[in-house]
Amino acid sequence: MDFNVKKLASDAGVFFTRAVQFTEEKLGQAEKTELDAHLENLLARADCTKNWTEKIYRQTEILLQPNPIDHTGARIEEFFYEKLDKKIPSRITNGELLGQYMQDAANDFGAATPYGSTLMKVGEYQRKLGETEREFMQTSAISFLTPLRNFLEGDWRTISRERRLLENRRLDLDVCKARLKKAKVAEAKASAMPDFQETRPRNYVLSASASAAEHELRVAQTEFDRQAEVTRLLLEGISSTHVNHLRCLHEFVEAQATYYAQCHRLMQELQRELASLSGDTFPNTFTVTPSISAGPSGVAQSAMPAAPHSKAMEADGLKIEEVQAPAAGTRKAKVLYDYDAADATELSLMADELITVYTVPGMDPDWLIGERGNQKGKVPVTYLELLS
Repeated sequence: MDFNVKKLASDAGVFFTRAVQFTEEKLGQAEKTELDAHLENLLARADCTKNWTEKIYRQTEILLQPNPIDHTGARIEEFFYEKLDKKIPSRITNGELLGQYMQDAANDFGAATPYGSTLMKVGEYQRKLGETEREFMQTSAISFLTPLRNFLEGDWRTISRERRLLENRRLDLDVCKARLKKAKVAEAKASAMPDFQETRPRNYVLSASASAAEHELRVAQTEFDRQAEVTRLLLEGISSTHVNHLRCLHEFVEAQATYYAQCHRLMQELQRELASLSGDTFPNTFTVTPSISAGPSGVAQSAMPAAPHSKAMEADGLKIEEVQAPAAGTRKAKVLYDYDAADATELSLMADELITVYTVPGMDPDWLIGERGNQKGKVPVTYLELLS
């Protein structure tokens, strides 16, 4: 083993002088070379970029893998596969696992029973949702997480290394400045002494020491300027990093929008399937709630169902004042949307209020009779959620 004692001693000496210079700067006993304003701004911007990129990266990981225990296990598994240079296997999602459990339970309960058939159908769609989630996680990891991780583990490490080297070069420069200052002070004191016979050799040594200190200062200044330029070029690359991360952010939003749209479509299909399976047993249980959409002005507007045509009301020939509530068969209903009565035979509605509803023979099936206190009138079925 080649053990260079001289190099070790030299490195230890350099480290000691830097530590002394750093300590004296903190105590206010030594001067410090300040970086130019442009470089300081670049450094502050780089630190800000690193800190927020790291936070966004970690929180996105938690979003894609909410369970901290599963997340840690997944990271360890990925680490071992990367070290073994093998492809990371596709990991089953919680939705897929839930769907599998539901389908297994349906087989045990009997797929022909109402509960078993419903479990089988819900399990099928839960697995589809899990597959959609897995595709979203994979797309997000490739298009968003990987570029952020590459910056933190690649570019930022390079920048950090060069910054540390720049700080060392600055400390060396300030050490050389302090040495030159001390050498000149000592030379000035020796020159002022009256005994020339005694001081001439000493002055010569001090002059040589000052010259050597000036040479070291020039070398240190050159190395500091060179390292400052290298660091500046790396820091200016942060702008390109922002552009790249902006593109990745757009891709992440697109993947997220696609994922939620697919989930919404699957859930609507599931609701229709369940309505066809259980509509006779549990009426109005699986009614699809209208979605909220944004109007042209950007304000969210309820996608309210259209009320039945007024001609249907006229055709039934009912007189509201003559209609009496049946002794049995009345139900409570929650109003989903505001509704303005078109004529005196209808009852105006306000969203979220509770009313009593019932039907009478010969009445249009799209309408019910609604009562609120002493008020009574026809109300459209599509504006109601039957509760009991």
